[in-house]
Amino acid sequence: MANRDELLIIRAARAGQAVAQLALGKRYLFGGGGLPKSLSTALHWLERAAEQNQRDAWILIGAHIPYDVSSQVGEPLRAAIWYERAFEEGQPGAGLVLAMLVFANWTRAHQALQQKALQALHFAAESGLPQGQWLLAQQKGAKEFAARSPIGLSKEVMERRATALEWAARAAKGGIIDAQRLMADSAWREFDYVKYLFWALPIAHDSERRTVTSVTKRKAYTEQDLQIFSRCATALLMTMDTNTNLIDRYLKILADSGESKAQFSLGLWMARMDHTGAKINAIPGVAHYKKAIRWLSQAAEQGLSAAWYVMSRIYLKPEFSRRCLAEARRHLEMAAKTGHMRAQLELGLAAWRGRRNDPRSDIRALYWLQQARDQGSTEAIKLIKKITQPVRLSEWARIAREKFNREMSAQYPFLVVRIELGYWFGLTRAEALLLQIESADHGHCLEVDIREEHPRSRRRLIEIKTGEQRQALERFEQLREKFSEHATTAEGNYRQRLYRFRNLMSTRKRFSPNNTLCT
Repeated sequence: MANRDELLIIRAARAGQAVAQLALGKRYLFGGGGLPKSLSTALHWLERAAEQNQRDAWILIGAHIPYDVSSQVGEPLRAAIWYERAFEEGQPGAGLVLAMLVFANWTRAHQALQQKALQALHFAAESGLPQGQWLLAQQKGAKEFAARSPIGLSKEVMERRATALEWAARAAKGGIIDAQRLMADSAWREFDYVKYLFWALPIAHDSERRTVTSVTKRKAYTEQDLQIFSRCATALLMTMDTNTNLIDRYLKILADSGESKAQFSLGLWMARMDHTGAKINAIPGVAHYKKAIRWLSQAAEQGLSAAWYVMSRIYLKPEFSRRCLAEARRHLEMAAKTGHMRAQLELGLAAWRGRRNDPRSDIRALYWLQQARDQGSTEAIKLIKKITQPVRLSEWARIAREKFNREMSAQYPFLVVRIELGYWFGLTRAEALLLQIESADHGHCLEVDIREEHPRSRRRLIEIKTGEQRQALERFEQLREKFSEHATTAEGNYRQRLYRFRNLMSTRKRFSPNNTLCT
């Protein structure tokens, strides 16, 4: 409660006495006596005193009233007048607040005030005020320059960029967190990992200090914090920093956040391996494969195929106490199923090499190689060309397709479909009529093998590439379902199929035994 003396000051201030308004503004500015400290109330009375030419009033405003308070008044540009006068009295802090008020209301400020604000900002920045340096850096486009690559910029733009980033660097050294983040981001984009660590490590340490207990740790870290930890760990690895404890700590923080890539990185770090499974000798310390598998498993369960692949490499290592070829194979297959190109290629190569023990393993090899090829593997493309044969036009099938009409198609549907298959897959007449299609269709390829009935023929694989090929196979399957158990009887054996074919084609052409057309 205000005492008697303060009540007298309040009455005099309300009556318009400049000295009393100044005194009351001081009381609210610093507190004490029976009046509480209130910067907004202090600004109100100091403004009243300043309007009556009380020099101390605008000096006190410029020295003690921050931007957060002055920006909340009804007319911020009116308050800017007092900061302008305080600045002219030699107070750099007042010049900074003046600049902030004018920049926040730039379109409403007259040109003279705008020029004064720019002058005050330069004075504040050159006086060593970090907030002024940061504001000046922003005005010079530091954020835009930091987000752009310096490659290809003109000399003039490069000079402006260097000036803006220089002021940002000064602000960062003065403790402005936003400036430190900007400088760190700029260094990261330029792949300057040493400079990045210079700016980012203090931010990372500060983020760690803000975490009090392990219970709230995950909630305490923001996405921005996690990005800093991730980049710091990467930069430490790229610079071959020997501070393994720091790398280990940051990677654990990231992995605990539940992010699959972070868990994968920590698993690689524990195993002292790269993403291909090769050992990294430059990393000091012993590999902990069991711990690595724990983190890699979590990443793999979230769908990261590379984690399955690295675990397959770990289970092959002789020094691993749990070495197991079966587990290595299982993890390799999981990596391939989830889309890992190298795993798909390795499974394809292994199946292809095993064709002596299992002649039909080339079907499985082709499946995995197709998956790897679709992801851009040139090695898979070369091997597929060895396994499969290109589709060549079957002249007999082309002529037969032209010969058959709707009535013939309705009378001999199986024969028509076999001719379609011969046309789209480039089959010989014998292959088209003899092929056991239900067992030859493997989804990704057609296995053409009629050696039991036609010993002089050769087994071959043909890729199913086009929609027409798949539709022809589906039509045959639909016919078998339609005729159900009587499909074999309806289609007949090979001699019956051949007789029907020759009989239907005899009106125009006849075929020689070696499948060549004769007139």
